[in-house]
Amino acid sequence: MIRSLFLLTLPILVSFHSPTSYGEAPVDIGQQRELFVDDHLVHATEGITFQLHQAEPQEVVLVTDKPWEGNTCAYYTIFQDGEKYRMYYRGSHWDEKAKQATHPEVVCYAESNDGIHWRKPELGICEFNGSTANNIVWDGVGTHNFTPFKDTNPKCKPDAKYKALARGRSLKKGDKSSQHGLFAFQSADGLHWKLMRDTPVITEGAFDSQNLAFYDPLEKQYRDYHRWFNQGIRDIMVCTSPDFVNWTKPIGLQYTEAKREHLYTNAIQRYPRAPHFFIGFPTRYLPDEGQRVEPVMMASRDGLRFKRWAEPVIPETAPKDRKGNRSNYMAWGLVQLPENNDEYSVYATEAYYTGPDSRVRRFTYRVDGFVSAHAGKNPGHLTTRSIIFDGKTLELNLVTGEKGFIAAEIQDLDGNPIPGFSLNDCDPCQGDSISKQVSWKKNASLQALTGRAVRLHFSIRNSDLYSFQFINQE
Repeated sequence: MIRSLFLLTLPILVSFHSPTSYGEAPVDIGQQRELFVDDHLVHATEGITFQLHQAEPQEVVLVTDKPWEGNTCAYYTIFQDGEKYRMYYRGSHWDEKAKQATHPEVVCYAESNDGIHWRKPELGICEFNGSTANNIVWDGVGTHNFTPFKDTNPKCKPDAKYKALARGRSLKKGDKSSQHGLFAFQSADGLHWKLMRDTPVITEGAFDSQNLAFYDPLEKQYRDYHRWFNQGIRDIMVCTSPDFVNWTKPIGLQYTEAKREHLYTNAIQRYPRAPHFFIGFPTRYLPDEGQRVEPVMMASRDGLRFKRWAEPVIPETAPKDRKGNRSNYMAWGLVQLPENNDEYSVYATEAYYTGPDSRVRRFTYRVDGFVSAHAGKNPGHLTTRSIIFDGKTLELNLVTGEKGFIAAEIQDLDGNPIPGFSLNDCDPCQGDSISKQVSWKKNASLQALTGRAVRLHFSIRNSDLYSFQFINQE
């Protein structure tokens, strides 16, 4: 069971109004899976809290104990590539006594068949101390924060199947300005890399972070998220590109919270089970608390305006060696391991600066299990905005406790139960399931309501509701 961290209660609203009274158009959700990482679809609640959940710590999967690695290895990128999992990271070491780096920064590579047991292959690509028997894939410009991804653009050329961004200064001869920014890289195999051009492709911002990019299949363009300073506060910018070389002018992210905080890395991606959501795990930087860091969570529907949750999803106690300077970064990556469709694995660092090496630990989330609509022993109620759906069956991702249940009602826009779909008609849902189907006693057909503007109303007692989705399966 995933541990819960804190409660955020939305205002209790006990009166319901038609969308016309709010000037609100129905939200066409079709068959999208809807999560509670934001309140976009929430019209009213009573006795409901929206509960952030922590990732569960698992095993250490990597120790950076090679001579070209060390205690300041950082900016890990992890993704699945067919039946293989790939990991990229910076190899670096800091001598605490001498207060200096002991060797040049390099880009390291590891791979795994299960996301748990990782190997560092001897690739023979780059030389370190006279030998190429190492897992180094790049030692040129950009080694500080080289961040690759597999390009899913159907128009991608075979020699650019993998791409990356990394910071550096202009390499173009005669360029007196020595322009600073993000360089673009490409690779045919994810191991042998080359520059796409010898000058930076993004120059507006500050780049001492894990600056990342990926192909966005919904918008059919590349998206970049990188560091900038927003009136002295470390923050995140976004820009887009049709070709990975020519980028729009970056703009700063917007947040629903008024509080301004230092955000270091961002770990943003589209959420695979509900790709209309962007999920990010930015690292909050606390310079007044010994420069410690902690991953938090944020979500967005447009990739620009984010709801950021206040508490860490991986606290410094999970489980050890995370209290020091920059010792608790979340890797960029959200992967499902073989034959395990019920959870996601994420990864985070520990023991930065503190020893001869550092470590990467795996953590797990229930699928959709970032935030739940929760009620205790007293039943709570949640009503959505007016929606239009497409499907024959309503599925819930839920966990119910002792004497707990979740029941669903479908209402018209005035808040009246539609005949056959009232709470009294609903068979209460119980158990622990990521795809619990809701049924009503009279076997009323949801298909008859397809395309009609309605509201969903949930009654919840001693239970957590993580997501819901209409599907065509009966």
